[in-house]
Parts: sequence; structure tokens; C-alpha cells
Amino acid sequence: MKAAYIKPFTVAFLVIVIDQLVKTWVRTHMLLGEEIHFLGSRGMLHYTENNGMAFGMELGGTFGKLLLTLFRIVAVCGIGYGLYYLIRHKYHRGLIMNVALIFAGAMGNIIDSTFYGLVYQREPLFHGRVVDMFYFPLLSGNFPAWVPFWGGEDYVFFRPVFNVADSAISIGVILILVFQKHYFKHETPVISSPNSEIVEE
Repeated sequence: MKAAYIKPFTVAFLVIVIDQLVKTWVRTHMLLGEEIHFLGSRGMLHYTENNGMAFGMELGGTFGKLLLTLFRIVAVCGIGYGLYYLIRHKYHRGLIMNVALIFAGAMGNIIDSTFYGLVYQREPLFHGRVVDMFYFPLLSGNFPAWVPFWGGEDYVFFRPVFNVADSAISIGVILILVFQKHYFKHETPVISSPNSEIVEE
């Protein structure tokens, strides 16, 4: 393998390994719904599982679960090819590393969706649940009564429970959005014509 491929795929591999190690530890050391606080009430491990997308979003039903898993597999194949294409055509190294993070995150959750049910719950292939554990409810309270729709209701920020794979995807996407002008800048070639020569005296 050429040297240009080693770093991004090594980063992706490490993210996948860390993601699976954390998930395996949570599965084997915590009960579903159990919490381990490490920042008081503002940061904790909260063991939960979901059928769907990043940060606990879901596509309902057995068919929806299967469809989502198959979509993920197709998507990760596309991202993997995109990563190969970016490296081959020598795109910006920052862009390549961010796509490697997205690829790793997608792959990490696909492993859960594809094999988790088969290994841990004796369910069919492609029907596994994704393990989430990081929960940071930094702010909580009640919306004032005058707020439309949500007046008087409780709120929590940040509510989603997520995992290492979700974090890798989010970091990759955010950095691409922030630095897109730098990653995708194009230099306009200077076109000279025979009649545009400057004669110096």
C-alpha cells in the first residue's frame, strides 16, 4: 500500500477499534439504563441502545431497521470509495483525514447494526442495535410560559446520547464545513496569448 493511504486508513482503523472497545466494555459491564457519572450530573456514561441513526434518531419498525442497515452499508461503501478517490487524486490532507473519520464512524455503527443482534441477542443478521453511552446534559430547566409551543415544558441541552462513532462522524462533517473553502479552493491558471507579451526596454 502506498504511503499516502497508510495514515488515513490507520486513523480510521484506530477509531473503529476504540469505538468497538468502548461499546463492548459498556455491554459487558453495565446494565441497560445504568449510569456512571464522571462530571457529576453534567457528564456521564448512560447505557442505551437504538435502532436507528446517529444520536438516537430512529427509523421505525423491523423493515425500517433492515432498510436503514442496508442503506448504511451502501453509504459506507460509497464513503470508502470516496476516500480512495481523494487520496488517489491528492486532495487536501485535511479533507482526506476528515473523510476518514466519517468513514470510521459509519463503519463503527454498521458493525453494531449488522452483527450485534446476531452475537448478543440471537436476532437475524442486519437487525442489531447501536450502543450509545456518552450523555452530557449541560443545561436543564423550563421554557418560560410565553415561549410558543414549548412554554412551560422541560428542556435539556445536550439531550442526545452518542458514541465514539457518532463523534467521529460529527467532527469530520463539522471540520469539512468549517474549512471547505480551504479544502476546495482552485487556482485559476494564467492563460497567456502570443500578443500579450510585454517588451522590456
